[in-house]
Amino acid sequence: MSEMKTFTIDTDNNIAVFATQGEAAAASTTPFDTFASDQELAQLAASWPDERLVAIWNSLPGVKPAKTDKVKDRTKAIGRIWSRVERLGEAPQADPNPEASAAPSGSSAPQPQAAAAPSKPAGASSKPKASKKATPPKKAPKGKKTAKAEGASAPREGSKTAQVVAMLQRKNGATLAEIMEKMDWQKHTVRGFMAGAMKKAGYQVESFKPEGGERTYRINK
Repeated sequence: MSEMKTFTIDTDNNIAVFATQGEAAAASTTPFDTFASDQELAQLAASWPDERLVAIWNSLPGVKPAKTDKVKDRTKAIGRIWSRVERLGEAPQADPNPEASAAPSGSSAPQPQAAAAPSKPAGASSKPKASKKATPPKKAPKGKKTAKAEGASAPREGSKTAQVVAMLQRKNGATLAEIMEKMDWQKHTVRGFMAGAMKKAGYQVESFKPEGGERTYRINK
């Protein structure tokens, strides 16, 4: 029986996946917790505040960021986090029979049949008819991604996003402590804002920790 995948989560809510517990222990250099099932995750999360659950959810790829730091149903929230986490590290598999999988349950997909060749009417000319003149394709409208990128460069003046962006656009960025002091926020609020609001606004925020220094955030131009 193969060993289950092991997940690690550190104090900054960074989640990594490993094939075994041994690999997780060898690769991690910062304090972390491990879990390999939804039950183990639920045991860890029992002592976590609502704000950390929200920050973890907002940091997961492909999710819709939460708009509040409060959780109505912790059991449901942990289950949703696990459903995303357990798929980390898995490569998407191509469907070998897309027509069959698209058919409703209990019905069989129709098998394609070769069309019969049309018979040539008597006296018909063998010269092919001229095809209609092709019309040039219409210009595709600008995608949402372009509009979003343009909007990211001009947040509303005086807004929280504008203030944080100004700090993160400095040459050396801004430390976690500087952002907390400037915005009067807690640590989990800063992390949730970086993973949620900044990502939603279209900014690519780099998070790093210099040797002997503290957590720093900077916008990648």
